[in-house]
Amino acid sequence: MVTAERVREARSVIGAVAGWAAGRPDVRGVVVVGSWARDAARMDSDVDVVVVADNPGYAEPDVWTGLLGGEVIRLAEWGPLREVRLRCPSGFEVELGVAPVSWAAIDPVDPGTRRVISDGHQVVHDPAGLLAALSAACR
Repeated sequence: MVTAERVREARSVIGAVAGWAAGRPDVRGVVVVGSWARDAARMDSDVDVVVVADNPGYAEPDVWTGLLGGEVIRLAEWGPLREVRLRCPSGFEVELGVAPVSWAAIDPVDPGTRRVISDGHQVVHDPAGLLAALSAACR
């Protein structure tokens, strides 16, 4: 069972990332994936957010520690997606994936992207409909 406090924390993180993205025209979309997007989160679940952007500099850890606080506990690359994993002061973990626009291409959809999107997602910022098109292509 997830506490109301953890739900508020997850929503706060998602809202902060979406708000940050709204002020940057080179951020093409933000999508929550994984257990929080499927309403299947547990207390030990991290929140997984993918930021689709033209700027690879957004994968720098300082971007996210400056926005969300906490400490970086892992940096990784999963194909074109660069992961920055943070642990917030409460212990809540946030996995931010920064991916190029090609990650969301639909002709054809990359098998890894399809797997991530098909496993459950919630689009939170999509100014040009890029993620809506990806979502439709993965149905």
